[in-house]
Amino acid sequence: MIRAKKVRLRPTKEQEKQLWKSSGTARWIFNWTLKMQEMNHRFDGKFIANNHLRKYITKIKKRPKYAWLNDVSNNIAKQAVKDACDAYKKWFDGRTGRSCLKAEKPRLKSRKKTKPAFYNDNIKLKVKAKSVLLEKIGWIKTSEQIPKNTKYFNPRVRFDGKYWYLSMGIEKEKSEQHLTGEVLGIDLGIKDLAVVSNGRIYKNINKTKKVKKIEKRLRRLQRTVSRKYEMNKEGNRFVKTCNIYKLEKEIRHTHRRLANIRQNHIHQTTTEIVKTKPSKIVIETLNVKGMMKNKHLAKSVAQQKFYEFKRQLQYKCEDYGIELVEADTFYPSSKLCHECGYKKVELKLSDRTYHCEECGYTADRDYNASLNLASYIA
Repeated sequence: MIRAKKVRLRPTKEQEKQLWKSSGTARWIFNWTLKMQEMNHRFDGKFIANNHLRKYITKIKKRPKYAWLNDVSNNIAKQAVKDACDAYKKWFDGRTGRSCLKAEKPRLKSRKKTKPAFYNDNIKLKVKAKSVLLEKIGWIKTSEQIPKNTKYFNPRVRFDGKYWYLSMGIEKEKSEQHLTGEVLGIDLGIKDLAVVSNGRIYKNINKTKKVKKIEKRLRRLQRTVSRKYEMNKEGNRFVKTCNIYKLEKEIRHTHRRLANIRQNHIHQTTTEIVKTKPSKIVIETLNVKGMMKNKHLAKSVAQQKFYEFKRQLQYKCEDYGIELVEADTFYPSSKLCHECGYKKVELKLSDRTYHCEECGYTADRDYNASLNLASYIA
């Protein structure tokens, strides 16, 4: 099986300049490819295969105007063309984010908003003691050792707003695990991230003092930079000063820190659940799009990252050989009584305790739902 590996790079100043140049080239080629496909589509032309566009890029590199494309590896441009063509074809075939009305069209990458990233050829990627060789950049030090003598899949170099990282897929052997035979039901929510049928409750990290303190600081920084924008406004445009650039950098780092805290909490939670080694785990299928329409809950739902929780649980269950089952969308796990099976007609969001009118069973609403999920039969 293939598993992802992400390692922080420690480039020198000269190497960092080359990293920025490589990511800028990848962004420019991606945007150029989308514009070519869009122009062709307007004049009723057929989809342009990425091989034709690659050959055209090889020709324009010979022109003095585009000589700067030769400063980086040619594989960066080739992969950027392929990525753009794949994105455009998916939209053309209606396979990207299709809603009831239309599919989302691929957008041009912005220099200010898009995270810098580029591809490195997996065959030319070389590894030695705490170092990695990237094309036309050289040997770059890494914060930890990358596994040697293995095949690498789809290596990508990315900048997360503070550091450069190399991520890739690595072949890994599947180890046999002795499972307990237990069936776990997991109820996801906003009050708590996850309530498990074995009695474990995993807190909502966004309600902790640490996260609230960082969010409070983020709000203050955003208000400060907003005032500075207004102070330096000239007509219809904003003039950025050195202080504004400093504040924007601090805001980016604060967003990054919050994202890492949430991601780490989900990793710890899913790992702890899987390490109990049950034979089967049942989770509910949430209508996240519907939940996001509620203006009072939208922010809380987005911060919980339910899809990321499910994604991590899927691949970790696969590593351990655990069966992961998703309950039907309309399965009323919260409305059913675990003791007698009685179904409530109506259950408000404010009702945090489940009380059965038939048998008198009383339990926490989320815990009752997790028990119902554990006994779910597909």
